[in-house]
Formats: sequence, structure tokens, C-alpha cells
Amino acid sequence: MSHETFSRAITHTAIWRRSSYSGGQGDCLELAHNIPALAPVRDSKNPTGPVIAFGRSAWGAFLARLR
Repeated sequence: MSHETFSRAITHTAIWRRSSYSGGQGDCLELAHNIPALAPVRDSKNPTGPVIAFGRSAWGAFLARLR
């Protein structure tokens, strides 16, 4: 599956969530929380743009390091 096909498939099935810390501004990431085993992330300013998908454990480790 190409990256473009994967991004389109994720975009059409994903339920995207933006951090409440963004304050309604457009400069943030969105995370799809309904895709099993993956943590797809996209730029909120470009919702039809590319999607980067991390494994859930990798995403959790990334967030843990930020805290």
C-alpha cells in the first residue's frame, strides 16, 4: 500500500481529536484515537495532507518522554 493510499484510508475512517491546550488556534497536531494499534497524527492546518502513523507503544513512549 502506498503512503497516499494509507493516508486516504486513515483520513476517511479516523475520528480526529485536537488538544484542548491548543486554545482553538490552528497550529497543532490532531490524533486519531479510534484506529487500533496505531496512533495516526496529522497537521490541523492541512487535514487532507499526509498522515504519520506511530505504533501505540511508540506514541506512548514519546508522550512519556515529553512529560
